[in-house]
Amino acid sequence: MASLNPKRLLDGETPRLIDEWQIAPKLWDAVRFEADHRDDLGQFVLTGSAVPPGTREITHSQATDYCDAVVHSDINRADGARKDPERVKRLMRSLARNQGQQIANTAIAADVAANDEATVNQETAASYIAALKKIFVVEDMPAWNPNLRSKSAIRTSDTRYFVDASIAAAALGIGPSDLINDLNTMGFLFEAMCVRDLRVFAEALGGSVYHFRNKAGLECDAVVHLRNGSYGLIEIKLGGEKLIKEGVETLTALAGSIDTDKMKAPAFRMILTAAGRYAYRREDGICIVPIGCLRD
Repeated sequence: MASLNPKRLLDGETPRLIDEWQIAPKLWDAVRFEADHRDDLGQFVLTGSAVPPGTREITHSQATDYCDAVVHSDINRADGARKDPERVKRLMRSLARNQGQQIANTAIAADVAANDEATVNQETAASYIAALKKIFVVEDMPAWNPNLRSKSAIRTSDTRYFVDASIAAAALGIGPSDLINDLNTMGFLFEAMCVRDLRVFAEALGGSVYHFRNKAGLECDAVVHLRNGSYGLIEIKLGGEKLIKEGVETLTALAGSIDTDKMKAPAFRMILTAAGRYAYRREDGICIVPIGCLRD
């Protein structure tokens, strides 16, 4: 029944516990679909005593299948307008290549048009991106506008992000082995994954996540800002002494440029890393936190 009609197993009173779900991995997609379409929390509890068979294949196929669904059907339901699937695929690939970047619609349109027989203008690219936002595939990060001691102009363009880094990986058609051999791309996708987690935790606290960059080149990957005015500055690095040192320099420079007579000093400064098992605080007060410790 789980293979033939998994939805039938999900009907009934909730919360609904499904034990040993890994025996029928299709249940995962069915549960996710139901959770997305029901306006309630705590619908299902999935438990199991073993690792799902073919975990890697299941995970990769989920992201790829999701991208295919967006390209061929979901995006058309956002505004009722029929869109060319190949053009949507190229646009998503362009967005994936520019994760964490402040790239204009004109540049995305030019990137898509480079491999398209027809001309793709800015308006078309903007309409496609707007549709992706409506179905929660992309969620750009707004710019943070602090009070600075200097008069250096702040860039106010939003930063491009998918809601999940796995969508970007699927759009690019890459997997773990590709990322291990291309640490630059791995760094961009790791940043996107960290931004996703920061958004989840910040929203639970009633806060928001922003990006900061000024025209002088000073940039901070993420700023968590709460409603009470408290905020923290975060640099995201894969790890390693050299990259952590760069992050420390950035956080120190940004914290020193904030006019604390007009706003609070940062509540914390943090470097979020991929490597390590334990978080610690440096003598200068900057926290080094592996992504796995963030939940604590």
